[in-house]
Amino acid sequence: MAEGALPPLPEAHGQVVPSRPSMAEASGEGPRLPELLETGWRLLEEVEASTEPSSGAPSVQAKVRQGLGALQRAAAMVEELELFSENEELEELASADLKYLLVPALLGALTLRQVEPSRRREHLESARRHFCRFLELCRSYGLSGARPPPAAPREDGEAGSAAQRSLLAMASSRQAKIERYKQKKELENKLASLRTFVESGQADEEQVRELYLLQAQKWITISFEEIESIDQEMVILKSRDTMKQSSAPPHGPSRQVRTPLKPFILTRDAAQAKVFGAGYPGLPTMTVNDWYDQKKREEAAHGQSAPQWPPPDTNDEELRKEQQEKIKEEDDEEALQKARDWDDWKDTHPRGYGNRQNMG
Repeated sequence: MAEGALPPLPEAHGQVVPSRPSMAEASGEGPRLPELLETGWRLLEEVEASTEPSSGAPSVQAKVRQGLGALQRAAAMVEELELFSENEELEELASADLKYLLVPALLGALTLRQVEPSRRREHLESARRHFCRFLELCRSYGLSGARPPPAAPREDGEAGSAAQRSLLAMASSRQAKIERYKQKKELENKLASLRTFVESGQADEEQVRELYLLQAQKWITISFEEIESIDQEMVILKSRDTMKQSSAPPHGPSRQVRTPLKPFILTRDAAQAKVFGAGYPGLPTMTVNDWYDQKKREEAAHGQSAPQWPPPDTNDEELRKEQQEKIKEEDDEEALQKARDWDDWKDTHPRGYGNRQNMG
């Protein structure tokens, strides 16, 4: 038997048996109710004690689904057998039926172990309903005097801010959390000592009944803690969804298509460009001969004779004079020697030699 699971009820040794016998022990088709509860509880403890690095491991999730299936069948059988009623007292319940009070709480604990981000909100709401069902059942039998916390409203705006204020108020109740923690530790110590005594086979029915009631008290504390955590996570999920909606791009094209810009010239206007040009040297539009031909045609149209271009004798005469001067310079020894002396002097006297005016 798994640690923490409820032991079977020992045989009565003259103890006082409750007035109503247990209806859950009746045999039927398929697994019996005690076997379903035992299977679901054992799988929950295996999931909680798992050494897998992630709760989303396939082996862990397989146990979660198997445990949920067993506990859901157990819950259906409890409803069908009508084991619990708001019109009866705790003393009227058979000791063997007390352990089935825990079925909704175990269902809520296993529902929270499901790992599926797209359905996380659905799993949280389902687990919260299971825990609230368990707390209402315990309250109807006098095991708990506190009502389950009201569910946070789903509307946005003022309802969302009210839910946040409610969660902040719950978180600020430090004294209540300390008392709850002390009560939980005390219950665990009592359960550990009583479970050892029951498993040894020396306990009577009253001790087994006390064990079941202590288990119920422990899960009442766990249920309040889990509901508080669920409400806080629901606020986080709502904030995340709001941020996603605000950051999502609008439907349709993300931005308007911009028309391409037309090229433009960096001048004031066309008239200025014609007068001053485009700011860079213009290319020639005709050759000199073309210009001369154009002028010739224009003067002929006006009845004027075109000038001779170029004068045939002018260039020849100038060339002849230059050649004669060059020959004279070569024949003049005095001029040639003077030029040579001037070149030698320039070689030994750099430019600016002897200029002392600018020296300070």
